[in-house]
Amino acid sequence: MNYPVYFVGAGPGDPELITVKGQRLLQEADRIVYAGSLVPEVLLEQRKTGCRVFNSAGLTLDETHALLVEGYRGAEKVVRLHTGDPSLYGAIREQMELLDRDGIPCCVVPGVSAVFAAAAALKQELTLPEVSQTLILTRLAGKTPVPEKENLRSLAAHQATLVIYLSVGQIEKVVSEVSSTYPSETPVVVAYRVGWPDELLIEGTLEDIASKVKAEDIRRQAIIMIGEVFAAHKGTPVRKSKLYDASFSHGFRKAKHNT
Repeated sequence: MNYPVYFVGAGPGDPELITVKGQRLLQEADRIVYAGSLVPEVLLEQRKTGCRVFNSAGLTLDETHALLVEGYRGAEKVVRLHTGDPSLYGAIREQMELLDRDGIPCCVVPGVSAVFAAAAALKQELTLPEVSQTLILTRLAGKTPVPEKENLRSLAAHQATLVIYLSVGQIEKVVSEVSSTYPSETPVVVAYRVGWPDELLIEGTLEDIASKVKAEDIRRQAIIMIGEVFAAHKGTPVRKSKLYDASFSHGFRKAKHNT
């Protein structure tokens, strides 16, 4: 029997944040090809005896593909273990295209992305009534370009909750790009290695966040989160939603009149 190749999201760093399905597949796998630069190796301790493990950090696309093909054709259960959620900056489509070309089926198991782990660490809601109902996930151009229509300055014009991946090494440019529309006192959180033992949450504003990040010498493995919603966990009152409002009716509850 030939199993499909399973692309599994490992989550942001805390090994307990992998999904139940992802954990089960790791325990059943005959071969695991993992992104060693970011995936916590403690997850590999769950593998069964005889499971072969390969670190793809130093491999090319073709070399990684060859390991997946070898496992599949050997009737092994193969797990390709990615950090966070594989669908977000995971470069999985190019891997799947090669599998499709070779007639090899695959499945994707989602994972927890860093933005959601960071929000949890902050006890923070990313969408607040009358503050922001939109979450934008993006990045600055680097080795991988960003389409001009998605440049950071134009996205910042929405003043939504903005989360920027893979860009902390250019924190000053990020601040410059968004400062034309977000006020200088807009809250910013830089979440470094969220979910790992050395997790660090740096809080500030657009005015001072760049200097705080540089003082901590953070250059990678961090996300930048910008928006008025991040004032809420510091005690700023927020408008209540309609969901639990006693005067509001919905499909599961009729409005209750105050007496």
